[in-house]
Order: sequence, then C-alpha cells, then structure tokens
Amino acid sequence: MPASTSGGSHNPEHGGASSKWLKKRLLARESLNGAWLSLGSAVAAEIAGGAGFDWLLFDLEHGTSEYSDLLHQLQAVAAYPVASIVRVANIDAAGFKRVLDLGPQGLMVPNVQTRSEAEQIVRLVRVPPLGVRGAAQTTRASGYGRGYQKYLDEVNDNICVAVQIESGLGVRNADVIASVDGVDALFVGPTDLSVDLGTEADRPRGAFLEAVETIAAAAARHGKAAGVLVRDRTQAEDYAALGYTFIALGSDRGLIASGMQRNAAALREVAEAARDVRTAVEPAK
Repeated sequence: MPASTSGGSHNPEHGGASSKWLKKRLLARESLNGAWLSLGSAVAAEIAGGAGFDWLLFDLEHGTSEYSDLLHQLQAVAAYPVASIVRVANIDAAGFKRVLDLGPQGLMVPNVQTRSEAEQIVRLVRVPPLGVRGAAQTTRASGYGRGYQKYLDEVNDNICVAVQIESGLGVRNADVIASVDGVDALFVGPTDLSVDLGTEADRPRGAFLEAVETIAAAAARHGKAAGVLVRDRTQAEDYAALGYTFIALGSDRGLIASGMQRNAAALREVAEAARDVRTAVEPAK
C-alpha cells in the first residue's frame, strides 16, 4: 500500500487512525520506509512529512529536540499520510506518558537489553488493565476529549513499540525480547552496537553481521519487524537482503550537513575553474 493511501495522517477525533495501519503493516513485515528527524524543527518535519515516507522518527535521545518542540513537529506532519514515532531517551513512566499524550503512533526506546526491560516498557505504554499508563481525557491523543473513549478502547492494540538493540547483551537476549507481547519491532542502533562489539558498522560483516542476522532472525521467529537506521542506499540494500523491513534512511541533520558540505565544495571547484580560465586568457606581463 503506498504511503499516499495508507491513511496515516493524525486524526485525533477518530482515535489515531494511522496507529492502526502502522502496527498492522509493521507486524505483517511490509517494507515501511522512514527518516530520522533530529533538529527539533517543525519546518524540517513538514518538509519530511510531504516527501513520501511511511514514517518519521522524532528523536528525543540524540536529537536537539526538546519535549516542548515535539507538539509543533507532530502538528506539522498531521496533514500528511505519514506515521509519527518518537524515540525517548530512556525507560521513564512520566516521559512515556507525556509523549504518548501528544498522539504519536509509536514509541522507540533505546538500548533495551533484557526481557524484563521490554516487559516494563510495554506495561508503561499500555493503559489498564494491560498496563499502568495513566489516562487523561483532554489530551491531543484523544482529540482533546472528543474521541476519548474510542482512544481508550483501542490504544493498547494500536500503539507501536520498537525497542532498540544496541549492545552485545541485547543481541544475546534478542529472542526473548522479541517474544514479549506488545513489542512490535527490534530496531538496530548500528553505531552503539558496533562500538559495544568493537566492530565497524559501515557494512554488515564479521561479528557485526552475525549480530544483525541474530536480531533479524529473532524478530522473524516471533512475527515482529526488524528495523535499522542507515546512511545510504547500499546499506539499505544490505539490510533489506537480511530481512529488515523497517528501514530509515538518513536524518534532517545529516542531510543538511552533507548537502551544505557538497554545495560548498562545488562552489570552490567552480571558483578554481574560473581562476584557471582567467589565468589562461590573461596576457603575460
């Protein structure tokens, strides 16, 4: 199903319609393509929202975004058929609650290493009787109260939970983490994982390849998705070949940095070429 017909725009009055398609397609292990937003900019979010991705990740861990920026970013993408996922900094009941009250369709938690951590995350995301997350009637997630009962009835089935595997211990426990009901995706944090393993992450090979294969296999055994953030098309192809279906390519911060550097280099080349031409045509003195 193409992103333009996925029904992914935020619709709080109807209990978050994009939550339904996101979780359903994620667990069906369809290819869902995303991007990372690290700048905390509503303008960058709006640009990304209209670019054709299936989902966007708003980064509260390593990004410059603050909680106060998140609402404006979610509002900026609400008009587009794209799902919103927020990466929090750690396992925190109050933090989860505040983020989820703003109405994203998913939550990503970094560096999950054990089954007990995964179970705790699910309990904190779900409302009673399946969890312990507090409920409030007039949040954005429930359409400021207009869709509260529908939201309450459906939220436990709709919110996506992605846990990041970023350590050797997490890899060794990938199977039991994936087995937790309510965990929908295992998501590789390639930089942290490679540092922990003492390997390179540019291309899956050696110990790093074994690790990402283990994660993908664990996810597949339990009917969950395997995801990863990559820097270029070659990396995306590598992971797709390993069974990864939940792939993000690039970030707003990285694209600006590389694009600005590329353009500056191009202008230097133009200036140098122009100097060479002037030197060639100027008469000798």
